[in-house]
Amino acid sequence: MSDQRGKPGRIVVGVDGSDPSKEALRWAVRQAECTRGTVEALNAWDFPHLHGSLGWLPPPSADEAALRARALEELEEAVREAAGPRPPAGIRAEVRHGAAAGVLIDASRGAALLVVGSRGLGGFSGLLLGSVTQHCVQHAACPVVVIRHDDTG
Repeated sequence: MSDQRGKPGRIVVGVDGSDPSKEALRWAVRQAECTRGTVEALNAWDFPHLHGSLGWLPPPSADEAALRARALEELEEAVREAAGPRPPAGIRAEVRHGAAAGVLIDASRGAALLVVGSRGLGGFSGLLLGSVTQHCVQHAACPVVVIRHDDTG
């Protein structure tokens, strides 16, 4: 890390459309502006757990395209909310296939920071940290910033 001082860095941020992830994206955009870094906003998509439950049938390519398109649409909307209708050139939005934690861990290699919301769209809203966030904190290849969401209104 000592050789990265003074260099602008790549800030990876996980965005799943949840309020905490949107707050994480806003924080990452502000941090990149302060450090002259870049933001790589990522949304991971995967097939639902019960998709093709017969096991031997591959998912139709139309399903894959629809899932990817929806993930990209949600990500682009979150970027517009965080950075305005014309985001700066230093923000790149990308969707990747795979489990969210794995996608973010892979993207953390070579990054200056990984930024995540405290919880995503998972069903256990009472937890302090969601499972993806917990996994990232434990396994990322760079420092992790967790943006806590204030859901008290």
